[in-house]
Amino acid sequence: MSETPTINIPLGFIAPEFHLPDTVSGQKLTYQQIRGEKGTVVIFICNHCPYVIHMIHELVHVANEYMPKGIGFAAISSNDVENYPQDAPDKMREHAALWRFPFAYLYDETQDVAKAYQAVCTPDFNVFDRQDRCVYRGQMDDSRPKNKVAVDGKDLRNTLDSLLKGEAISAHQKPSVGCNIKWKGGYSPLKKLL
Repeated sequence: MSETPTINIPLGFIAPEFHLPDTVSGQKLTYQQIRGEKGTVVIFICNHCPYVIHMIHELVHVANEYMPKGIGFAAISSNDVENYPQDAPDKMREHAALWRFPFAYLYDETQDVAKAYQAVCTPDFNVFDRQDRCVYRGQMDDSRPKNKVAVDGKDLRNTLDSLLKGEAISAHQKPSVGCNIKWKGGYSPLKKLL
């Protein structure tokens, strides 16, 4: 496990489209199908990452609270399942059932979607407004495995509350931190930044 923060990139980009299999429903879904009327959360996660496991129950609570308010949610796993079989689609389906995901859990086999979103870690959050412009690429909250801070989803909740009220989203955004996405063939988006 390599602790990796979300890449700091300029906000305002339009949500990249995707067409990915949902391991929950068995259907292929696009961004347009999962987007919410008032905003959308696209999060990159995986089954085995301790950072994701640490916060997954609260992510489900946040989704259950905000989806009825018009916020769309989708989780995407882009890990290399050949080397990390615990993240394979059948295991994703089991994971979604275990945690009762109210949102799609999409499998990005080619890793092209993770690259399009410039995702590098799990969890890696992207929040989009009504016009599908990215307004947030930060953490869910200050909690991390072993830091003894309660998982409360404060930063994500504050962002979604501001979005629903039509208020400006704070430009002060602490990056999420987690395990690095398990890339195929030695690819690393971080090498491009060095």
